[in-house]
Amino acid sequence: MSTPAGFDELIHPATRLSVVALLATTEWADFAFVRDSLSLSDSALSKQLHTLEEAGYLEIQKEGGGRKRRTKVRLTDRGRTAFDGHVAALRAIVEGAGRTPPGEAGAEQGRSHVGAAR
Repeated sequence: MSTPAGFDELIHPATRLSVVALLATTEWADFAFVRDSLSLSDSALSKQLHTLEEAGYLEIQKEGGGRKRRTKVRLTDRGRTAFDGHVAALRAIVEGAGRTPPGEAGAEQGRSHVGAAR
């Protein structure tokens, strides 16, 4: 099976996929909100955000200074497009998993027969 168009290796790891999915639901999100929502450490989240920022998938804004410094993140248009394409690719993979390729009907029957015997 070939990889569907739109599948994004950068977004695919679970932590980055979770970050991007969360950011896709909002315009801007506070660093602390993302960290707490995904149960990540500051350093783990920072690393993922940096990777996504380098790819142009998100923008990071720092406001204030000292103890009142706030970091906010948002998906860029490029990041949103990449996420939408990746979700479509994942759907194509899942939908394709239920199809039996030509010439493999016997193998499929064998699997269901083995499962029924349990």
